[in-house]
Amino acid sequence: MKLASLFKCSALTSLFTLSSFAYAYQPNQTYHFTVLHTNDLHGHYWQNKNGEYGLAAQKTLIDRIRAEVEKKGGSVILLNAGDFNTGVPESDLQNAKPDIEALNLMGYEALTLGNHEFDNPLQLLEMQEKWAKFPFLAANVFYQKTGEPLVHPYTMLDKQGLKVAVVGLTTEDTAKLGNPEFISAVKFERPTESAKKVLAQLDKNEQPDLKIALTHMGFYPNAKYGSNAPGDVSMVRELPAGAFDIVIGGHTHDTLCMNEDGSFNDKFKPGDSCKPLLEKNTWIMQAGEWGKYLGRADFTFKDGKLTLENYQLIPINLKKKVKKEDGTSEYVLYQEEIPADPALLAHLKTYQDQGDKLLGQVVGKVDDRLVGDRDIVRFHQTNLGQLIARSQAERVKADVGIMNSGGIRASIDSGDVTYKDILTVQPFGNIISYFEMKGKDLLNYLDVVALKEVDSGAYPQFYGITMTVDRKVKKVSDVKIQGKPIDLNKVYRVSLPSYCAAGGDGYPVVTNNPTYVNTGFVDADSLKEYFQEHSPIKAADFEANKGIIYKE
Repeated sequence: MKLASLFKCSALTSLFTLSSFAYAYQPNQTYHFTVLHTNDLHGHYWQNKNGEYGLAAQKTLIDRIRAEVEKKGGSVILLNAGDFNTGVPESDLQNAKPDIEALNLMGYEALTLGNHEFDNPLQLLEMQEKWAKFPFLAANVFYQKTGEPLVHPYTMLDKQGLKVAVVGLTTEDTAKLGNPEFISAVKFERPTESAKKVLAQLDKNEQPDLKIALTHMGFYPNAKYGSNAPGDVSMVRELPAGAFDIVIGGHTHDTLCMNEDGSFNDKFKPGDSCKPLLEKNTWIMQAGEWGKYLGRADFTFKDGKLTLENYQLIPINLKKKVKKEDGTSEYVLYQEEIPADPALLAHLKTYQDQGDKLLGQVVGKVDDRLVGDRDIVRFHQTNLGQLIARSQAERVKADVGIMNSGGIRASIDSGDVTYKDILTVQPFGNIISYFEMKGKDLLNYLDVVALKEVDSGAYPQFYGITMTVDRKVKKVSDVKIQGKPIDLNKVYRVSLPSYCAAGGDGYPVVTNNPTYVNTGFVDADSLKEYFQEHSPIKAADFEANKGIIYKE
């Protein structure tokens, strides 16, 4: 890939060497700069149906802040922490070109590779890198054969004479989250080890005044990362204090705000005040997902000392649903509306219109009707429910697949199936997620989920499991997984929509389970790929699950 060979990371014996670094900053001078950051855009270049977020409005906000900061004599650093791929059909169909062109026009200066940048062939990633007018970064990703970096390990920025190093780091979990077909040519080193090497290289060769880690590794409070790879907090704790001045993160889609007692604020709402985490003299930040927020960190720097003067997570036209006096509902802005940048909006509309045309493409065929009618799928197991639950489970290698019927909005008739048909069935853009638990705990989970009432969106469609559901005693029994009696001590993987994982439809919350993974795979996009890979589909192969027996 372009320029990667210029940044070979040599093995160094120690992280820090004693020498008199020739820092670029001037003594007794106060530097003002503002870091703006986003992460996990997942193709959301366009505003949603309620007019929320969208990169055209983001550009207006960035331009306003840049003008304000520069008027006061400061400078702006604009960064993205990865996962621009995979999430919205119009973006996916066009290889995220609209997203990258928008980032170019907004003036982004660096982007770290996320795990979803490896959903596609490396040739596509290389093409995306060529489209970008800013460097792609990842100091811990190497070609398997040559050992050379896949992309730039770091980039150097000059901000009014202040030398700023930005180092990219990608979660090592990408090795299991990425598409195996495409990642076999690369290897992922443990990010902390790569960070040590690059930090030493920077101190030796560049003498930066400030060091920023631009990571796609995840925020796990108090470094409790469970079965996931270690995230930002773990890395900072393993490195010497202040090894990085700032960590700009992504991957876990968190609005990273801390309470006064040092705990993570999981009740953050748009417009609330926000304080990022200070860990071992390093500020750690993350700005939610999909461009819903722009992170803004205003710093001063004097004589080697960095001070955070102000921090905000600025909502971009986010709205709340409120009831009016007449009983109807409407969406109301949390804060003042940010108008879309006209030029960027017009540019992106050409891609949006092209995307609309592409949605008419035929993605597969089916020989009989797949049933998703509301008055059936919310009362009975159906073949479409089986297909969706099964395809999601297979996507994440789960033993059991669960799909809430409220997430199935239509049937698919026999014959050609278009992408529009897929999106009609699954219009919400929920994400496939999974968690793991022992059989004994899974029984307790099923005692809640399997008892969900008919005629409700919570009624579950099941794959890979059979059982008797006793509505009277509110218990499940005779549970078999993949045809075998459940083993109370065996660990099973369960796939389900992220909506349900977070407690939607009254499902038990599993997002706090240390094994929980939000894969980033949008349900409709995965269903489309399943049709493309398996067509012509025989409806008989997805017979409704007759092994779910209800006792009244």
